[in-house]
Amino acid sequence: MAAEKARVVCVTGAGGFVGSWLVKHLLSKNYTVHGTVRNPMDEKYGHLKKLEKASEKLKLFKADLLDYESIRAAIVGCDGVFHTASPVPPSSVPDPEVELIKPAVDGTLNVLKACCEVNVKKVVYVSSVAAVSIIPNRPQDRPLDETFWSDQEFCRSNNDWYCLSKTKAESEAWEFSKKNGIDFLSVCPTLIVGPMLQKTVNASSLVLIKLLKEGYEELENRSRMIVDVRDLAEALILVYEKPEANGRYICVSHQIRAKDLVEILKKHYPDYKYPKKFIESKDKSSVTAQKLQDLGWSYRPLEETLVDSVENYAQNGLLG
Repeated sequence: MAAEKARVVCVTGAGGFVGSWLVKHLLSKNYTVHGTVRNPMDEKYGHLKKLEKASEKLKLFKADLLDYESIRAAIVGCDGVFHTASPVPPSSVPDPEVELIKPAVDGTLNVLKACCEVNVKKVVYVSSVAAVSIIPNRPQDRPLDETFWSDQEFCRSNNDWYCLSKTKAESEAWEFSKKNGIDFLSVCPTLIVGPMLQKTVNASSLVLIKLLKEGYEELENRSRMIVDVRDLAEALILVYEKPEANGRYICVSHQIRAKDLVEILKKHYPDYKYPKKFIESKDKSSVTAQKLQDLGWSYRPLEETLVDSVENYAQNGLLG
């Protein structure tokens, strides 16, 4: 059998929650990976170096999304790019335009400009359902699909800066890619949970950790749309590898009310500080991943995701 042609891809934000699992999956599929991190010598990225095949197939690059030359250097020699890096704000951002929106947009455009310059064939961008679902009076009678876009002015008027940053960055990325002939695909995940490979707690994992240990007096019983980080990594590789993949893909596997989510957790872990009372929510909106499933994507049971997550948090001393 002829040897498979070497497949080389770049993963931006390789040390993050999504980036780490994506690198792990790519290495397991025999890809060579250029991973961008802030400082390859920092011990916080030690988990990447321990991944199977990392010693021969993973190269970490010191890069900053706002430093074009550093991004270009990481992308040189790659067939494709997975752009996972994006700023996630703390609860308060003094200057969101400068600290959040500009880095998200300019960083994404720097990646795409570098791809143009070094002739990269395909780019898969990790957007968010935040770029789909923030719409005034969103329809309650049918799930939102990939044709919906969050309303940027509505996000701005509500100070919803993270959603605005994701919407604006994805929108401008599409515009740039169409003008410059880049084969560009975006994946819009919902709340991402699952076991962490990295030691630093990411924002989406914190949602589940707080549910276990905050001891909320009351919590809105709203719908949580969840995807396992491992299933998301598979989705990203699927859209990259499938020649028929096109456009945007919403990535969600389970939709569940907060109260029902807590009941599953309680069954396995009865002793945590769960919310005492749930306030009913009128929001019935939902999203659909039918387009991604039609491409061949499948996902694991929610219970498996929750148990694997809690075991991982406990091992990392995050629930004590």
